Amino acid sequence: MVIAKAVKHSKQDVQETHTISLIVDNEPGVLARVIGLFSGRGYNIDSLTAAEIDPDTKQTRITLMCTGTPMVIEQIKNQLGRVVPVHKVLDLTEEGAFIDRELALLKVSGKGDKRIEALRIADIFRARVVDSTLESFVFEITGDSGKITAFIDLMKPLGLVEIARTGVAAIARGKDGIAE
Repeated sequence: MVIAKAVKHSKQDVQETHTISLIVDNEPGVLARVIGLFSGRGYNIDSLTAAEIDPDTKQTRITLMCTGTPMVIEQIKNQLGRVVPVHKVLDLTEEGAFIDRELALLKVSGKGDKRIEALRIADIFRARVVDSTLESFVFEITGDSGKITAFIDLMKPLGLVEIARTGVAAIARGKDGIAE
């Protein structure tokens, strides 16, 4: 005899994905320290991008996406704020509306109808052909992660060979900047 037991999940058990932006000093080892904070505690980074934003002040913006319970996300943000060369930690997910984009390059190999279908779908998704041979295409597509994933899923049966994704770049909407 099997007895079904109702399990009540608290809000603390719910996994959430957050997009976090950091302003850090552009110096050797900073990115490794940020990544080390995650790996040392068993947290995963879903997406990570980093680039210098101001050569005069030698600052870099790191944008990362991570998933965890609200308590874990709060711990991550608090610990990131304690890393010495981190000047600002901003949880874009909690701050309000933000824009995020990702770039992907997809190599699709095929002939005949599959080739025509790949071009048709690329046109619908506004993907650009950046390389073409008689047997393959390389498409460039930008958009949010959902759009990129949907495009990849449609290309799989058409001969998807290889994918390169940049990770998410994100910025808050409105007139204020992260430094303000």
